[in-house]
Amino acid sequence: MTSKAQTSAVKSALTIHSVLSPAKTTEVYDSYWRFASIRQEVFFNRLEEKPYPWTSDPIINKYKFTNVYRAADRVSQYLIKHVIYNENLPDSPKEVLFRILLFKLFNKIETWELLNLKIGTITFEDYDFDLYDSILTAAIASGRRIYSAAYIMPSGKSYFGFVRKHTNHLKLIELILKKQTHEKLMFAKSMQQAFEIIKNFPSLGDFLAYQLLIDLNYSPIINFSESEFVVPGPGAKGGISKCFSDSAGLSNVEIIKLMTDRQEKEFERLGLSFKSLWGRRLQLIDCQNLFCEVDKYARVKHPQIKGNSERLRIKQVFKASSKPINFWFPPKWGINKNIQPLKSNSISEGLWSNSGESN
Repeated sequence: MTSKAQTSAVKSALTIHSVLSPAKTTEVYDSYWRFASIRQEVFFNRLEEKPYPWTSDPIINKYKFTNVYRAADRVSQYLIKHVIYNENLPDSPKEVLFRILLFKLFNKIETWELLNLKIGTITFEDYDFDLYDSILTAAIASGRRIYSAAYIMPSGKSYFGFVRKHTNHLKLIELILKKQTHEKLMFAKSMQQAFEIIKNFPSLGDFLAYQLLIDLNYSPIINFSESEFVVPGPGAKGGISKCFSDSAGLSNVEIIKLMTDRQEKEFERLGLSFKSLWGRRLQLIDCQNLFCEVDKYARVKHPQIKGNSERLRIKQVFKASSKPINFWFPPKWGINKNIQPLKSNSISEGLWSNSGESN
């Protein structure tokens, strides 16, 4: 791990309770909190089956934004329910790690379901490289997309040497499992240490390793607080640059931590009624993601504030889907018991799909 990454990791453990001064904010800073409140209100309005429109905010009604809480997004929900905690699949740490890697390196529900259809029960015990590779190669040949557009995945060709990206990623999964990574993760003393274990593998940079870490932390393999460690992505850095005209020397990690610590005070200051995820406050990963979404939101709401982002428009508009989501979260969070009173406990997936823009 580089000294720069180590410095960021150390800073992420800081608890900051100071006032914002001398840091200077822009009008986008208040929009960050308003966006979070409105977007979460939309989440519950849809969950309670209220009619469209779910908000008076025309930008949120028109464009696609990820959920305020990362774990409530469609892909995360599928991962948690159908990949990690699937009672029909083996629950050993090695098998769970295999499934998470196989799902998340492609990050596309349809790819997982294709493999499941062609192979049947997906297990590392019965894993066959040639079979998996041939299925994915045939899918590409038929014109099918096997990767999500949410993240830009490096090909891994420089390390593994294969022409096809998916072939290299299958070999990456094999390498991670061969190194008994599940055992190393289980003995990790902190989220930072777990991050270093993941990042050590080829083609996984800081941001992708962090995203994978959060997904692994949904599982029983590791159990760290989501407010212990954060790695800002490019989109979050863009959002931070729009919210702060002068950070007064605070790093991006410190700013995300600051937002997490101040959330209740800021909602109160602006007179906003923020409805949490059944008692779970915003975590570092959620505040990091919010910066990414506000970077997009500000392109329309505050076009005069450029920050360091070069993008000028929001790529995807919202399109509702008829596929429902029945919300369920990692049992260790202790919030699933609170979900039942809300009607049918399902919503259409459209607004909760990944944004299609890399963070």
